[in-house]
Amino acid sequence: MRIYLDTSVIGGVFAKVFSADTMPLFDKVINKVASILVSDLLEAELLRAPEHVRDFLKTIPKSQMEKVQMTTEILKLADTYISERVVGKTSLIDCQHIALATVCKADVLASWNFRHIVNLERIRGYNSINLRHGYQILEIRSPKEIFAT
Repeated sequence: MRIYLDTSVIGGVFAKVFSADTMPLFDKVINKVASILVSDLLEAELLRAPEHVRDFLKTIPKSQMEKVQMTTEILKLADTYISERVVGKTSLIDCQHIALATVCKADVLASWNFRHIVNLERIRGYNSINLRHGYQILEIRSPKEIFAT
């Protein structure tokens, strides 16, 4: 399973409210049940995070990480989410994460952002646009849901 991470998942490792539900995802990655997609956007956002948050990705085996890069195709898709009013202009970075995961064909996008990403109405909006533009449906879940039994 290839899991695209947005920045909230890395932060969730260190947040009391999310840590217990975030760490099992990384345990699966370390145990080679899944791999993570790490975007240049995620890395750029982590530059503004505290050092211990920035350094967390260094604890994940490189064999379980796949780097993905922003492209003009991804930027255009993200802009489409905005222009078709799935979310407002202030959510552009969230849209870029969705578009990155979509274009890179992630199996699932993991996020703790329930307002703009892990939100049924928004998910339907993103996927409606994805389908109309020839992309696959993107599974969007909280880390807790991905490996729930």
